[in-house]
Amino acid sequence: MKKSAALVLVCKRPKLGFGKQRLAASLGLEMTQRVAEALLDCALEDLQSWEGSVVIAPSSQDDTEWAMSLMRQPNIGVRPRMPGNLGQRLNTLDFELRSKGLKRLIYIGSDSPGLVEANYAAVCDAMQHHDAVLMPASDGGVVLMANEHPWPSLAGLPWSSGQLGIALAECCRDEGQSVAILDEGFDIDELGDLVKLIEVLADDSRPARHALRLLANDIISAMGVNHV
Repeated sequence: MKKSAALVLVCKRPKLGFGKQRLAASLGLEMTQRVAEALLDCALEDLQSWEGSVVIAPSSQDDTEWAMSLMRQPNIGVRPRMPGNLGQRLNTLDFELRSKGLKRLIYIGSDSPGLVEANYAAVCDAMQHHDAVLMPASDGGVVLMANEHPWPSLAGLPWSSGQLGIALAECCRDEGQSVAILDEGFDIDELGDLVKLIEVLADDSRPARHALRLLANDIISAMGVNHV
């Protein structure tokens, strides 16, 4: 099933002062950029181990060459997202990928390093019986979203809010699509998420995850935050 599904990474290029504003409020701009780079490495780790097609969708056309330089393998594609809000850009991206012959699409961001093989296996299994599969985030968003058929219009959804997960599921159901909801995950938006990350990745031997855990541990220790 994994070979027939494409893994799509929707991401921003880590830049000083660009993205992760809530985290930057606690860590500062330079350290936040380091965390963003380490998070991206974890997402790329998932793409590198994926058996099927993989796609990187950077947030700007200006970052196309950068995205192409991230991985060197024959089954990779780069599709920069077009103008519009996130929902509109996802609809456009989804249409473009389907026009290239891709059918089963699994979308992830670059800030959910807790994803493991079992999560992807659960998604692929659920896609055999449902039109859409969502993995909710603990903050009310989504960690992962997958679809067998085109998404309904996503433009009006409350992106970057705690209501997104529920709204996205309702939007799909309103269009007559069946929806599977997987076990909850989490993404990295605030300092407390780094504390949780240290525990979640404690036994994860994947190189990028190991490096991220070390960085998170150094940050939390330097700030004097108790994470025992």
